[in-house]
Amino acid sequence: MSGDARTVTVFGSGRVRPGDPQYQEARALGEALAAKGFRVCSGGYAGVMEAVSRGAKEAGGHTLGVTSEFFRSAVNEWVDEQIRVRTWDERLLELVKRGDGYVTCPGGTGTLAELAVVWEMLNKGAMPRKPFAVLGDFWRPVVDLVSEAEFGRARDRGRDDAPLVHVAASAPDAAEYLAAQFQAR
Repeated sequence: MSGDARTVTVFGSGRVRPGDPQYQEARALGEALAAKGFRVCSGGYAGVMEAVSRGAKEAGGHTLGVTSEFFRSAVNEWVDEQIRVRTWDERLLELVKRGDGYVTCPGGTGTLAELAVVWEMLNKGAMPRKPFAVLGDFWRPVVDLVSEAEFGRARDRGRDDAPLVHVAASAPDAAEYLAAQFQAR
């Protein structure tokens, strides 16, 4: 892997286990991202974070895990490089900072917070435009409701009408979308 490879930060539930459909989808996402030459960054713990790291490693990719002293869990075995921070909010900002692009998988309130932070930073121009996808239809109601409240109709676009959030139908679709966005720049 070249030193100039782009990093995709993946967010998702820490509660899914091997054999769960969401675990398998995240593992496939890691494989698909690594196959496109991306480094994969996650929160470094269990669930989706483990699955995406595992898929990337099994496909020959490089993985980063951003962990925090706030959590007592150990980093998963599929992480090549651990970045350790002190607090929960430092971890969130480090995950965002490390990403050249993002994919949000299904998850709970922590994943919702990550989705919201990335989306808002893109929406308000607090960071340069970066490709951002949600995996599957899990987050579609949230994307539609927030867009409707902000723009008066359901849409996945920012103020300049350029897409902010891509709803990816599958792991390969998410990886292909990110690769196409980087290639177009």
